[in-house]
Amino acid sequence: QVQLVESGGGLVQAGGSLRLSCAASGRTFSSYVTGWFRQAPGKEREFVARISSTGARSTYADSVKERFTISRDNAKNTVYLQMNKLNSEDTAVYTCAVALGGWGRPYDYWGQGTQVTVSS
Repeated sequence: QVQLVESGGGLVQAGGSLRLSCAASGRTFSSYVTGWFRQAPGKEREFVARISSTGARSTYADSVKERFTISRDNAKNTVYLQMNKLNSEDTAVYTCAVALGGWGRPYDYWGQGTQVTVSS
């Protein structure tokens, strides 16, 4: 079992920044690929970013490239999502997830999510 708890969401003005955190407990978090996803009202959940177990590799959705940065601190069992230059289209519930099977495999555990609201 892996328990994931997101934090850091909130209300921010367009152009502002937020840093989300995904804190893990349970199994060896540092061994697993971790991803961030988001779901806006009335829309499907979409991939945002993911990072390898060591942090050496990461990928991003085109919509957030050059604005968001994913990172991890395995000593703290935490993955971060630094979000800059936020706009109204970034408003969503952001959720982190862990893929036990590795890069490109399905995600097995999900957090509850944290709300990000960007005001224009």
